[in-house]
Amino acid sequence: MTGGVNKFLQDLDPISLKEMDKVALMNRTDTKFIFSIPTLVDTLSKLKQHYFALEINGQRTAKYKTLYFDTEQKDLFLQHQNGKKNRYKIRIRKYIDSNLCYLEVKLKTNKSRTIKKRTKIVDFETELSQVSKDFIRDKSSLEPNTLVPSLWNDFTRLTLVSKTSQERLTIDINLSFESDSKKELNHIVIAEVKREGNSPSEFMKIIKDKHIRPRSMSKYCVGSVFLHKKIKYNKFKRQILAINKLSHELTT
Repeated sequence: MTGGVNKFLQDLDPISLKEMDKVALMNRTDTKFIFSIPTLVDTLSKLKQHYFALEINGQRTAKYKTLYFDTEQKDLFLQHQNGKKNRYKIRIRKYIDSNLCYLEVKLKTNKSRTIKKRTKIVDFETELSQVSKDFIRDKSSLEPNTLVPSLWNDFTRLTLVSKTSQERLTIDINLSFESDSKKELNHIVIAEVKREGNSPSEFMKIIKDKHIRPRSMSKYCVGSVFLHKKIKYNKFKRQILAINKLSHELTT
């Protein structure tokens, strides 16, 4: 399936990481969509004139690995489950191909804005260093001594940049999650439109024509539901049902 993705991805004009800096969008609105690999292949074929493809060292896909932190009681997960506004997400993300690693503090505000602060670190820390703890204290209201590793996540990302507006489109495939066990979701695509305000999005026009609606989708929360069986997940039942439905459609 991903061979078809790579074929159409190569048809897009390239953009470098430096050129993409103007669309960093550290303070933005996010809109997510979940759909299948065949839908992605068809959609990419319609995006050529509207988007650049991020290319680094000749590569147009990038492998990511993420370690999420939470309390022993899964307080950060439960805040999302319970609909709390102004909630945090703490993670270490590594860009495998470039060997860069960052500790990130993400705040989702009560105005649906996503504000991300990050600092470069040497590598993953399963026990947070003092420097990392100080960064978390400075950038959030959390107590870092209560945070422990909760979930690992791997995926491959395609990044597209609009030719006409302040928009970045990330497309994640080959998802897998690991904690005490492992769950692979190779059949689904998570696409996320990141933009300033409500600037126009050609991708959103195309995906709307396919009758695919925006859907909230937290990798951390969905992965936690799949791997932590006793956790409360009423808020995420629709996401889980959608993922399972896509799996069923591709195997029947």
